[in-house]
Amino acid sequence: MDKLEKCGANYAPLSPITFLNRASKVYANRTSVIYQGTCFTWRETYQRCCALASSLITLNIVKNDVEKLCYVSVLAPNIPALYEMHFAVPMAGAVLNTINTRLDSKNIAAILRHSEAKVFFMDCQFVSVAREALLLLLAESSNIPLVVVIDDVDTPTGVRLGELEYEELVKKGNPSNRYLPSEHDLDEWDPIALNYTSGTTSEPKGVVYSHRGAYLSTLSLVLGWEMGSEPVYLWTLPMFHCNGWTFTWGIAARGGTNVCLRNTTAHDIYSNISMHKVTHMCCAPIVFNIILQAGPNERRDITTPVQILTGGAPPPAALLEKIEPLGFHVTHAYGLTEATGPALVCEWQTKWNQLPKDKQAKLKARQGISILTLADVDVKDLKTMATVPYDGKTMGEIVLRGSSIMKGYFKDQKATSKAFKDGWFLTGDVGVVHPDGYLEIKDRSKDVIISGGENISSVELESVLYKHPRVLEAAVVAMPHPRWGESPCAFISIRKNSSGKTKDVTEAEIISYCRKNLPRFMIPKKVEFLPELPKNATGKILKNELRAKANDLVIVAENLSNHKSTQVTAQLAPQPQYNNGEQIMAMSRL
Repeated sequence: MDKLEKCGANYAPLSPITFLNRASKVYANRTSVIYQGTCFTWRETYQRCCALASSLITLNIVKNDVEKLCYVSVLAPNIPALYEMHFAVPMAGAVLNTINTRLDSKNIAAILRHSEAKVFFMDCQFVSVAREALLLLLAESSNIPLVVVIDDVDTPTGVRLGELEYEELVKKGNPSNRYLPSEHDLDEWDPIALNYTSGTTSEPKGVVYSHRGAYLSTLSLVLGWEMGSEPVYLWTLPMFHCNGWTFTWGIAARGGTNVCLRNTTAHDIYSNISMHKVTHMCCAPIVFNIILQAGPNERRDITTPVQILTGGAPPPAALLEKIEPLGFHVTHAYGLTEATGPALVCEWQTKWNQLPKDKQAKLKARQGISILTLADVDVKDLKTMATVPYDGKTMGEIVLRGSSIMKGYFKDQKATSKAFKDGWFLTGDVGVVHPDGYLEIKDRSKDVIISGGENISSVELESVLYKHPRVLEAAVVAMPHPRWGESPCAFISIRKNSSGKTKDVTEAEIISYCRKNLPRFMIPKKVEFLPELPKNATGKILKNELRAKANDLVIVAENLSNHKSTQVTAQLAPQPQYNNGEQIMAMSRL
């Protein structure tokens, strides 16, 4: 047995690059990419990626050794070029770094500096902010990346910054060159992507994915979502977010069609679904509101069901009850950047089809079970590392392990060591396990509100608020309380009434509604109305900003020793001192 060694015939490194090579042969004439009036086949996409990889190699984007990998950064929306770079960059032996398009110049400069990017691709729409970022880099050092502008492939603008342009590189490259991992000394543990999570401008946090992890995570999600062959996938999820939850590679694996969107608007969503017969899409729950609030002139009839995989905050049951009758079938997932996107999927069971709609909606809001490539998932008491009871009540921290977990944090061994404990990755999310083995998130550990010794789940409180017919968005955070230490503070945006107004809904009405539907200790002590809740680029509500607002509020209680005569009101506290330089980047959680 010892002499049975691995060789080229029985071993090939796992890499999602191979999905494109296969698609070019098996699905050669099938449409791979649609963007406005531009279409490509899988044969053409493969040739374009080979050509771009060839050009990148001529720009000295080559792998010398493990410690000197080349990083290629790109700032672009969901356009064909960004899709192609998910294959072309690793084909050239480099590592892809997709940058959040909503970041400002300081954050972009911080990422370019930290990653030491050798090439910086920028879409024509973002040349201005990219130029500012490069000027900041130039002020600190003469080492700035080579710049390549991506002009719009469908409607060229002529915008340039320097001499290089994306389509020109594709035309100059050799489309006949083959780039297969088995032929290019690739180690499947090599990095394929670098994705940045939250942090400040001086301390960005980069998550490194391996070829192996990306490959296995891709296959798991395709299987877990039961994605059949020839899917038509609408890109409403940013490709820069966990590499589009790995579906950049997954659509190639299934020989599907990528429908690219520069802007995620109700008109673009509905018109593309109708025109191209979209079958699948991913999004944060905030996109549901875009769909639901579409005007009559924006909507189109959905004749075949559209499968939606959603992450982020659990979609409220009330929201699911509204979105599914329109023709959408929602599956909830849970994940984070460090897990190469979704790690848990709420796998549906046939027997649940017999349940009432409200109970089905509650089941769909659970995070579910692990994807196949996770070796294990658990909910543990971190003090003892003991598994919590499967009772749906006892809370602990969700921990993961398996091949789809990140290699670690780029240039940050301390943070990497802190994230890994006793062979587990610590997510920082609090959850429970139900008797059927399905997990449900109760909160981020930092979002649990501890009021008078009681743990209050902001997620549970938010799910009740979302059932109010006029609540459009809701987020609950802790605010100071003189008796209980902390108490819930609700931030809400209101759905317009038939007259187009929102101010008819009052704080008293919301609190009265909560009294009817919540235990007394969970009732918000303050309700703040905002036109729109702050969000990051993936649609996740930025609770850190809301916590800062809530910290400006204090509960003033008169005669606290007499419970019957206690009067509680919320007032503005003296303005605390904040670090004005702190910039909020893309949150790591889905």
